[in-house]
Amino acid sequence: MGPTRASLERFFTSRADRELLDRLEVEAVPRHVAIIMDGNGRWAAKRGLPRIAGHRAGAKAVREAIAAAIELGVRFLTIYSFSSENWRRSDEEVHGLMSLFVEVLEREMDSLQARRVRVRVIGSDAGVPAETMAAFRRAEATTADNDVLTLVVALNYGGRQEITDAVRALASSIAEGSLEPGQIDESVVEAHLYTTGVPDPDLVIRTSGELRVSNFLLWQLAYAELWVTSVLWPDFRRGDLLRAVLDFQKRSRRFGGRS
Repeated sequence: MGPTRASLERFFTSRADRELLDRLEVEAVPRHVAIIMDGNGRWAAKRGLPRIAGHRAGAKAVREAIAAAIELGVRFLTIYSFSSENWRRSDEEVHGLMSLFVEVLEREMDSLQARRVRVRVIGSDAGVPAETMAAFRRAEATTADNDVLTLVVALNYGGRQEITDAVRALASSIAEGSLEPGQIDESVVEAHLYTTGVPDPDLVIRTSGELRVSNFLLWQLAYAELWVTSVLWPDFRRGDLLRAVLDFQKRSRRFGGRS
């Protein structure tokens, strides 16, 4: 069952959000929203706090985004939680993040189950602490049968590495004789990506005002609509997701065709 005006008003309670609801077309909500969550460090610095405090505040924003996505009828939500380039950060920050992932997963599991959220992790296991990876695998197994929202967590993820891994797998299949070069088309490539089985994002949100995709879902974003906000990720609220969806609904998606 999709969203109704009554259910949306129960969730979007502020006057400003209620006014936005008047413009929402519930039948035209993007199926897949992807978010580049940026600004945790700047949020903490503005308050004289350590960077990990920004990441903790960012975890609360993830909870808010999940709830809002469900209420709006979004079926897939992908979050860029840790990129393959993030290993360049200080050991203290990286260790804090990896521990925070475990803590948040354990704390939020009951809520994810109650909301019927399925967790899926994409990226490379390489270098990720065993405890962190085990927590994500438990989350995947525990939520495997949930069917309201698929939460795709990009962990140790890099778009170029994903494509490189796909090319390597295809080359191996050709070398083994199980695949002919002429058989490779877009569907075959997609089947070898981390995101196989997940539809391409319709809408990509980037917070903190930065205007780049930062090696995120390079193949999958070919025809995605981009929405950038100056809001730092820890300050991202349900109304911000609603604004992004409303802006998306004004776009004319031609997928390379003429208007």
